[in-house]
Amino acid sequence: MTIISLDAHDSVPLVEQIARAIKKLIDDRAIRAGTRMPSIRSFALSHGVSRFTVVGAYDRLVAMGYLQSRQGSGFYVSSRPKLLGEGDSSVRLDSAVDVVWLLRNSLEDRASKTMPGAWWLPAAWMESAGIKKSLRTLALKDGEFLTAYGTPDGYRPLRDLLQSKLGGIGITAETGQIILTAGVTHALDLVTRYFVRPGDAVLVDDPGYLILFGGLKSFGAKIVGVPWNADGPDVQIMEQLLQQHRPKLFFTNSILHNPTGASISQPVAYRMLQLAEKYDLMLVEDDIYGDFHPAPVTRLATLDQLNRVIYVSSFSKTVSASLRVGYLTCKRDLVAHLSDVKLLTGLTTSEVSERLMYQLLTDGHYRKHLERLRGRLQAARERTIGRLEQLGFELHCEPQGGMFVWARFPGLEDTAELASRAARQGIMLAPGNIFRPHQEASPWMRFNVAHCDDELIFEFLAQQCR
Repeated sequence: MTIISLDAHDSVPLVEQIARAIKKLIDDRAIRAGTRMPSIRSFALSHGVSRFTVVGAYDRLVAMGYLQSRQGSGFYVSSRPKLLGEGDSSVRLDSAVDVVWLLRNSLEDRASKTMPGAWWLPAAWMESAGIKKSLRTLALKDGEFLTAYGTPDGYRPLRDLLQSKLGGIGITAETGQIILTAGVTHALDLVTRYFVRPGDAVLVDDPGYLILFGGLKSFGAKIVGVPWNADGPDVQIMEQLLQQHRPKLFFTNSILHNPTGASISQPVAYRMLQLAEKYDLMLVEDDIYGDFHPAPVTRLATLDQLNRVIYVSSFSKTVSASLRVGYLTCKRDLVAHLSDVKLLTGLTTSEVSERLMYQLLTDGHYRKHLERLRGRLQAARERTIGRLEQLGFELHCEPQGGMFVWARFPGLEDTAELASRAARQGIMLAPGNIFRPHQEASPWMRFNVAHCDDELIFEFLAQQCR
């Protein structure tokens, strides 16, 4: 094998230097799959390092899937299938309209991209100081929570606190009716696993939550979109679809809806509950953005008191996507079944994250943090809407809070191609088709106002719209 250049004075540890160098040789096909690596002793001698350093580097490469350890024989280069798109960095239109493409390209190498299509807040806006303080406090506490499984429904003190939080928005629930989850996506997955069988019809928002659509399809569900107006789902079309498909569930994002930014009105909410009762339907209310709203607003679960509503929410958008702390609440006879599904599919959620979230909520950080976020979002929303309207864009509605604006440019019927052109310039837009249940063409785009402070975005849009 080629001698690797190492620098003992570099700030990067020798173990990491060796692992990176070998990884690059394998990625570049300079070392082929099946090749036997030099023994630990011979590598150490030829490179002037200790055998412990070589062991550390080889073990790291085994964990990354680059090497295989064969007992009594040594280390060999693993067979690594070529990834789709490897060696071709060009952006293809047929990929640009794909949901997984958007997710991967948004999450990978974020620092090099302009992200008006993101679904998260900038890192600088988040309460990292409070998280660090809570981590230090938590590290000083004794107990097996750092190494053991949590409890089936989640950390009890946090569930007690959530009972109070729910009461503050008019939802009456006992602590035993609350299950902690790894974010909203996990909560929606538990509901899907319990209710949905292949071929079942399920109502969803159109446009709506793109990851939910993929999850439902993976279970074989037949997803049917209900159009969203400026005051919530179109209840006339909803009733027609209920008569036609007889679904068990309707998944809906009620407050500061993703992607339109609209919120459900009280008359629409009442009508949805009437239809749910008439057609024996369960409503799954995703309220992940509700804390961004500056005023008291109508929620389905508040009006229904969990009779036909399963309520889910999370702190991923407001505190930390990394902690992954979410929750669901529903009626008593259903919560036990969903708790069993949680146990069977993933055992317990992280008590470390749940304890950390409990501290953040009880020491006053969260309330002050929310107040700052609402103010920053309002300023960013006004600025973004002003710039879009200057360019001639039309808004679906003017949101009362949150991070999303849903807009279109007159005469542009399909924004997928525009998103493809933007991606070539390092600008990640969110074209409307990815928010449709079956990725139908759409003239709309979702803008995250917190990521629209780069002048390059509006220069690109101005050039393209001309």
